[in-house]
Amino acid sequence: MATTKASGGPAIATTPATLSYQYLAFGALVAFFLVAPFFIYPVFLMKALCFGLFASAFNLLVGYVGLLSFGHAIFLGSAGYATAHAAKVWGFPPELAILVGTAAAGALGALIGAIAIRRQGIYFAMTTLALAQMLYFFALQAPFTGGEDGIQAVPRGTMFGVLDLGQTMTMYWVVLGIFLGGFLLVYRTIHSPMGQVLKAIRENEPRAVSLGYKVDQYKLVAFVLSAALSGLAGGTKALVFQLASLTDVHWTMSGEVVLMTLLGGLGTVFGPVVGAFVMVTLEHYLAQLGAWVTIVQGIIFVICVLTFRRGIVGELARILKKPL
Repeated sequence: MATTKASGGPAIATTPATLSYQYLAFGALVAFFLVAPFFIYPVFLMKALCFGLFASAFNLLVGYVGLLSFGHAIFLGSAGYATAHAAKVWGFPPELAILVGTAAAGALGALIGAIAIRRQGIYFAMTTLALAQMLYFFALQAPFTGGEDGIQAVPRGTMFGVLDLGQTMTMYWVVLGIFLGGFLLVYRTIHSPMGQVLKAIRENEPRAVSLGYKVDQYKLVAFVLSAALSGLAGGTKALVFQLASLTDVHWTMSGEVVLMTLLGGLGTVFGPVVGAFVMVTLEHYLAQLGAWVTIVQGIIFVICVLTFRRGIVGELARILKKPL
């Protein structure tokens, strides 16, 4: 019998009976995003879906392996640049452009992961931050990224030759399909035998080593998978907004995904999606406050941390005593 542990909370048994709650929650999530575009601005929802996938990929690493990366924005942003360049300069169709971005992020994840996983704790976090900052300055100086202007007017194109992504609703359904595919991959990973090993590494790495598991290989695979899914989110976002900019590779974006995950519930399946939706909603409706929006977000975050120490979904899972 496996267990799921919300951040700082007691382990919750994961059995076929309790998993049915996750299926119900997933059904509710899908139903919401199927109906939502008829009542909520679709571009707003697409932004929430992209960040939801980004946060879920980040949570796979920090919530289930215990590796806190402070440089995860580099995978989101680099995939955005690669996708935008492939679509605008090389003229690739959107499906191939997104694949190029995802592959670039995965390759970058393999390179950074091979270096960073040799360290643990705060040293791992600082290594990822340092490498991400190096790549940020590369993105700032490289001619093909457009510098501070970024890559603008990225064509959405026609997916598979039949889906005109210039139509907002068509773009929305494609983004929803990409989100659900990435989310299900994360879900399948954490409930697979590999996911159980990752949780064992998180709980007690020396014991996992003593049991004969090649811990570094598992951590590297998880890091690359998380980077690739983050790239999938970044490439999709670049097509949605037809823009790849420095914002997505800046260290503040790495901080935002940490907030999304903690706010929703670290180590929960649905927490990062909820956290991303809350953060995007706050940014959208508090945008009129200008620079004060970050202060208001900080205050709300402090209140949530003090009152929902396991995050929104983590607290709900504790009350229901069901893994979410």
